[in-house]
Amino acid sequence: MQILNVSGMSCGHCVRAIGEAIRALDGAAEVQVDLAAGEVRVDSRLSLEQLLAAIREEGYEAQPA
Repeated sequence: MQILNVSGMSCGHCVRAIGEAIRALDGAAEVQVDLAAGEVRVDSRLSLEQLLAAIREEGYEAQPA
């Protein structure tokens, strides 16, 4: 499980966009987004670099927690 701090998330659209971006690369990924904490928890076969790139491509800043 990877825990990432993500800034710029503010609504349900943000949650969907991040989840869809990660699942596009790993359809079996489990993604949990906590808007209030600015945190995304991901259980996936993707590397940390792949996860960060997918989130950044959606326009959000991301870094390991």
